[in-house]
Amino acid sequence: MDGNSGLTERFEEHRSHLRAVSYRMLGSLAEADDAVQETWLRLSRSDVGAVENLGGWLTTVVSRVCLNMLRSRESRREDSLDASPADRVAGREDTVDPEQEAVLADSVGLALLVVLDRLAPAERLAFVLHDLFAVPFDEIAPMIEKSPVATRQLASRARRRVRGAPLASEADPSRRRLVVEAFLAATRGGNFDALVTLLHPDVVLRADAAVVPTHAPVLLRGAVTVARSAMAAMQRAQATMPALVDGLVGLAMAPLGRLFLVLGFTIEDGLITEIDIVADPVRLDALELAALDI
Repeated sequence: MDGNSGLTERFEEHRSHLRAVSYRMLGSLAEADDAVQETWLRLSRSDVGAVENLGGWLTTVVSRVCLNMLRSRESRREDSLDASPADRVAGREDTVDPEQEAVLADSVGLALLVVLDRLAPAERLAFVLHDLFAVPFDEIAPMIEKSPVATRQLASRARRRVRGAPLASEADPSRRRLVVEAFLAATRGGNFDALVTLLHPDVVLRADAAVVPTHAPVLLRGAVTVARSAMAAMQRAQATMPALVDGLVGLAMAPLGRLFLVLGFTIEDGLITEIDIVADPVRLDALELAALDI
């Protein structure tokens, strides 16, 4: 193989792919960049002169690095159930540009990142590599020390969780999605009048005690009052995406890919009659979340 400068050039040809794999594996741009850097260090210390497929070799290395990071993260349980949602997001130590990460998270899909974060490390690796990057199971299996058949089963299990159960039975699920997406668009755009038209005059909003710093449950009534509350969260709505919540289309707020809260909706005759906001970690863990359009 070439000298170090040649090796660097060849590595750079694969950097964007390695970063894409790492980000979907880890859900953090800072950690993804760390994994890519560790992969470069391992490459620079290895004799890869006989390696015919450098891209495949690098994908294997970065995947194993990410797997170790996921297992370490799981063992540390860095996101304590005692921490508030705000603390869990604010406590991150990423050194990358938050705007850059927000754009990347949005391009990948916040709901997908949230669901991936709930998978076991081996499940996440199997699903990401096979379903998102078309890596064959017989190449993934050695990374997690499983047979190809067992690896296929892990990916299948992960796929079911990512896609979720079939939509819960309701009269018009497509109409529900349109209403929820219109609610999000109006909130993101600060369109107060449009938001009010989506709400029933007697709409009720409930939020659990973990949503606000006072740690007291919130109960709001009336379209104007609820719309004003939504306008106050306009900035945070930028980190919110539609997701399946217990089989129904709702919204998941996930700054930088970490789940903060979930909004569930009751919709009657095309109008939102109830909004339930869940931020308590125990309650969030009990919800079945899935990504849309996967």
